[in-house]
Amino acid sequence: MRIACAQLDTTVGDLAGNERLVQAAVARATSEGADLLLLPEMVLPGYPPQDLLERDDFVHDNLAALDRVASHCTGISALVGHVDFNRSGQGRRLVNCVSLCAAGRRQATVAKTLLPTYDVFDEARFFEPAVSHPLLTVGGRRIAVTICEDLWALHGLPEHRPYAHDPLAELLAQGPELIVNLSASPFSLGKLQQRLAVVAAQVGRAGLPLVYCNAVGANDGVIFDGSSLVLDGGGQVLRQLASFAPDFAIVEVPLAGEPAPPHHAPPAPAPPPPEEEQAYRALVLGIADFLAKTGFHQVVIGLSGGLDSALVATLAVDALGPARVLGVAMPSPFSSPGSLIDARALAHNLGIPLWELPIEPAMQAYEQQLAAHFAGMPSDVTEENLQARIRGNLLMAISNKLGHLVLSTGNKSELAVGYCTLYGDMCGGLAVLGDVPKTLAYRIARWINRDGERIPVSTLTKPPSAELRPGQVDQDSLPPYEELDPILRGYVEEGRSVPELLAQGCRLETLRRVLPLIDRQEFKRRQGAPVLRISSRAFGTGRRYPVVQKYDPFQSLVTAPRPEDLP
Repeated sequence: MRIACAQLDTTVGDLAGNERLVQAAVARATSEGADLLLLPEMVLPGYPPQDLLERDDFVHDNLAALDRVASHCTGISALVGHVDFNRSGQGRRLVNCVSLCAAGRRQATVAKTLLPTYDVFDEARFFEPAVSHPLLTVGGRRIAVTICEDLWALHGLPEHRPYAHDPLAELLAQGPELIVNLSASPFSLGKLQQRLAVVAAQVGRAGLPLVYCNAVGANDGVIFDGSSLVLDGGGQVLRQLASFAPDFAIVEVPLAGEPAPPHHAPPAPAPPPPEEEQAYRALVLGIADFLAKTGFHQVVIGLSGGLDSALVATLAVDALGPARVLGVAMPSPFSSPGSLIDARALAHNLGIPLWELPIEPAMQAYEQQLAAHFAGMPSDVTEENLQARIRGNLLMAISNKLGHLVLSTGNKSELAVGYCTLYGDMCGGLAVLGDVPKTLAYRIARWINRDGERIPVSTLTKPPSAELRPGQVDQDSLPPYEELDPILRGYVEEGRSVPELLAQGCRLETLRRVLPLIDRQEFKRRQGAPVLRISSRAFGTGRRYPVVQKYDPFQSLVTAPRPEDLP
C-alpha cells in the first residue's frame, strides 16, 4: 500500500489555515498516487485547543472544515484528526477522533481511548474515551487506527503509562493488516529515542507494519518535533521524516503477508542528534512559531554580556533572521567593562543592531525619590531589584513603541530558585530558556560555537553574575550550577523525595538550602511569560504546583511515629 504521511505545522484555532494545509496535503498525495494519507492528531482544530473546546461554534466549525476536506478526497482515502460531539449521550460532551474520508465524504469515525492527564495534557477534562474499537477498511485492507496515547499502554514498554485498558490489543484481536497512529506527541529531551522504542515494541508485539504520523511546530510553549516513522512488520525503519520541520513522504508499505517490494534496503535511521542540538532546534522552532502564530514580527532582547541573553539572541537570529532582532545594552555603574564589550561583540557577530541605554540616571532618580522613606536603611536587594525593573521598563517601552516582542532571558535554574526579579528580568512575552538549566545553556552555546565564535568566548568563560552590586557572582547566592541542576532535575522533573535525592549523591545541606527556595518561588513563576518546553516537566502548565502550600519535603527524614505513640 502506498501510504502518504504529512506532518503539518498547524495553529490552534486557525481552522481556515489548518484546512488549507490539509487540502494541500490531500492534493499532493492524490497527484502522487497514494492510496492512503495520514495526518496528525487534531490536525483541523490544532493541538492542544484547551478551552476552545468549550465553544460549540468551534466544534461545529471544525466539523464543517472536515466535510469540506472529505469532499476533496476522491481517488484517495485520508485519515483526518478532528473533534466531534459525543453522540452516545453519556459521559463528556466531546470525543477526540479520526475520520476516514473517501469517495467525497466521511466514511467512518473512530475515537481516542486513552486520554492523558499528565504533564501538559488535560484530555479527560473534555473528552469521553472510546468504548468500541472497530477496524477501518481502505481498499479492502483492514487497518487498526490508533490515536497518540493509544499506542502507549503495552506493559514492558520503556515508557509505560499506568493504563488498565489496552485498545491496541482489542484491535489486534480482529486481524488487522496494518497499524497506523495519528499523534500530537510533544517534544522533550529523550523523546525521540523513547518514541522509536515504543513504536518498535508495538511492531514486535503485533508483527505488523506501523505508520506513525506526528505533528510538528509549536503552540504556546508546547513544541512538536514531527519525526514521523514508518516501520515494516519486521521492525525495520523504512522511513523517518524530518525532525522540527514540516515534511511529506509516500512510502510503499508491505502489509501483513505481502513480500517486500523490490528495492534497495533502506538506510539505517540516523542516530538522534546530541541533546544540545535537539534543544537548539526545538527552541529555534518554538521562537519562530510563537512569533508567526501570535502576529509579532520582531523581538527585542536585553543584552547583558552574559550567557543567557547571548544564547537567546543567537537563537532568535537563527529563528527569525538578524533584521528582526534588536539588542539593548543597559549598563549600570556595577556593570563590568567586559560585559559591554561582550554585548557589542555579540551584536557584531550576529549582525544585529545594539542600542546602549545606561541606567544610572534612572537609578539616581529612584534613589532620590525614595531617600526620605528609606533613610537609615542599608542598601540591599531592594536597590538590586530596582536596576532589573528599570531595565524591564525600558524594554517594555521599546516594545510598546516599536511593536517588538520582549524575549525574557532567565534560565530554568534561576526560575526554579527565584534568582530573578518580578517585573524586571522576568518581563517579556516568551521565556525562551525557562526550561533550560544553566548547565545545558552552556552546552548549547558551545555547540553553537562548534564551527566558529558566534557567542564571545569570554562570555562562556567568565563567572556568571547578575552584576547588581560590586563584585557579585551567582555563587554568592546559589550553589554551583553543576550541583544545583541535578537537584532541580530530580526534585522538579522527576518528583524525587529527599531520601532519593540523598541516595543520588545530593548533599543534605544543599537540599536544605535549595528545596525551600524552589517551593517558595511558585508565586513568581505563576506571573512569568510562557515557557518553551523541552523537558518532561517544565514550569507552567506542565507543573501545577500550588502557590499556597506548606508541605515540608524533609518530613520524610523524620522517623514516623509508632501506632502506640499516637493519641
